[in-house]
Amino acid sequence: MNAVKHYGLIPGAVGRTAVDANVSPHCLEQDADPRAATGHPEGQPTMKPPARPSGAAPAYSLADIRAGLFSAVLSDCLDRCGVAKQALPSRIRPLDLAGVMVGRARTAAFMEVYHVAEGVNPYELEIALVDSLQPGEIPVFACSNPERVAPWGELLSTAAQVRGAAGALMDGCVRDVKPILAMGFPVFHGGIAPLDSKGRGKIMALDVPIECAGVPVAQGDLIFGDADGVVVVPQAVEKQVLELAFEKVKGERSTLQDLRRGDKLADVFARYGVL
Repeated sequence: MNAVKHYGLIPGAVGRTAVDANVSPHCLEQDADPRAATGHPEGQPTMKPPARPSGAAPAYSLADIRAGLFSAVLSDCLDRCGVAKQALPSRIRPLDLAGVMVGRARTAAFMEVYHVAEGVNPYELEIALVDSLQPGEIPVFACSNPERVAPWGELLSTAAQVRGAAGALMDGCVRDVKPILAMGFPVFHGGIAPLDSKGRGKIMALDVPIECAGVPVAQGDLIFGDADGVVVVPQAVEKQVLELAFEKVKGERSTLQDLRRGDKLADVFARYGVL
């Protein structure tokens, strides 16, 4: 497989902010935010190696997370760790409410364009990203004008699915809805429109820190999407968030059991502290 080009983000293409600085100390194991971006002179993208996640293997597999958790409990536990801005806004919705998407982010920064120069392939980096997807990865597209472009459709869904991708996430639009639904590939989007990306948007950088619908995303971050929405769990707090989430789910199961037998909500809350 040919190597994928990894470019530094061009200033002005897509903005981002660091992980919320008000992170609870017990939820951090790293000395610095690994998402800090460095700028490059405008018009001069520079080569950079992919920022693959490093360190010990995660305590929970993607299959464990998919089977045992849901977006709301992850959002609650991110709040508890002081990282309260990692849920995408309500306009980001799944094509299929029954779909669940769990995987690792591969990021792409789209810049708005208005023409295609002769001899230029506007899909070059889209193709490179999709062809390089590994099992369990999720392409995450940040579009500078989301309503003007539908960068994802049936062909990209097909190519991503056969490579084992866990889904696709974008703040822009999606098209080819019926065939994507038929193939059962999870797609979370900011709208539905027939608009091709050609002449409207172009990927300018891969595997760099981005903001998708205003939420910071870095390559390798944990993405979880279901009928309630999408959350992004930064790698810096992932271990702690997952431990809290699995523990909270146990408490919720006990809470549900007691409520179903008729116990009063106030008594059950006093017993477990879960709501």
